[in-house]
Amino acid sequence: MKNFSRLLVCILFSASFAFAFEQVQVKFKQYTLSNGLTVILHEDHSAPVVAEVVWYHVGSKNEELHRTGFAHLFEHMMFQGSEHVADDEHFKLLQEVGANINGSTTEDRTNYFEVVPSNYLALALYLESDRMGFLLPAMTQVKLDNQRDVVKNERRQSYDNQPYGTASEKIAAMMFPANHPYHWPVIGYMEDLSAATMEDVQNFFKTYYAPNNASLVLAGDFNEKEAKQLIEKYFGEIPRGTSFERPKPVAISIPQTQRVFFEDKVKLPR
Repeated sequence: MKNFSRLLVCILFSASFAFAFEQVQVKFKQYTLSNGLTVILHEDHSAPVVAEVVWYHVGSKNEELHRTGFAHLFEHMMFQGSEHVADDEHFKLLQEVGANINGSTTEDRTNYFEVVPSNYLALALYLESDRMGFLLPAMTQVKLDNQRDVVKNERRQSYDNQPYGTASEKIAAMMFPANHPYHWPVIGYMEDLSAATMEDVQNFFKTYYAPNNASLVLAGDFNEKEAKQLIEKYFGEIPRGTSFERPKPVAISIPQTQRVFFEDKVKLPR
């Protein structure tokens, strides 16, 4: 009887949780600027903050063999200043107003976000728009070399010098053939990062970091009319990027069990 009671409680809890989940509806408005930028707005005045997120439809899957790690490298380069924002000002200006700032890269997308007090929405929009439209004029070989070394150290710390740190990389290389966009790791290979030239990196940015390949999301305490005016002011004049071909789906199959053994410099087996 006790077991039945526990089971009944679990079923009721699961049912109520599922029902609550089904009732969640986030109201938003979506539109597109003339340059192709997708804008999504969600007003929520429960707290005096606004979250701004820019999503670029580019990840490591858009890279090529022997030119890996570019999407993640740009996650670092985008914080190094733009034409109208000095080298160390992006973080400084936002941190001074108590913002929460970060970015991330996956196989399929790159995103950048700021959570700011409501009265600093214009600052957040300005900074994001400047690095979308005016990053390349401020890019230098010194910055590229510096951030390339930062990424290399990140790889050493998180992968190469981590016990079993390259396990996921080895598994992906076995699961996906060399021409598959998930074959290589998001962080890239050391030799590819070393070989990346300024021209390579600039061309990658010109192709993928354009308004027609991005979405801008605002969620929080803002006025819709004022927000639209600010978005048009800061993003409206950034030109569209050129069209490009996205990676085509690659059919994969693993016809039989594969067993591969690797040794790592650790004390205990895995």
